[in-house]
Order: sequence, then structure tokens, then C-alpha cells
Amino acid sequence: MMNPFEDDRGIYHVLLNEEGQYSLWPKEIAAPVGWNVVLEARSRSICLSYISKHWTDLRPRSVRRAEL
Repeated sequence: MMNPFEDDRGIYHVLLNEEGQYSLWPKEIAAPVGWNVVLEARSRSICLSYISKHWTDLRPRSVRRAEL
């Protein structure tokens, strides 16, 4: 059985949490509490490109704010 988080042919969502962290998430699995879908039902490669483009600072938002 293929791991749904590693299926190159799967359909995914991109999730975002309150800390500004992104996650690649299989479409058929419900998003966990605290995470919101920001890009729906795309290929793995499109989702990974989206994450790379939008998540340029990997530190949690609270850490970035504390450093200001």
C-alpha cells in the first residue's frame, strides 16, 4: 500500500497554520484542527511549487515576531 503522503500521482491540498507553516496534505484525508486549506486539489508537484514560492522563512510566525 502506497503512503498517501508520498504518492507522486496523488492529489493534494496545501495547508497553512496560524504560525505560517505550510503542509502538503492528501486530498482524501481531513485537514487537522488548526490548519486551513490555502490551495485545493492539485498535483503533488504544483503543491510543492506553491509551498516553495510562499514559505520563504521557515521559522514560525511567533519566532519571527519575537525577533523584531
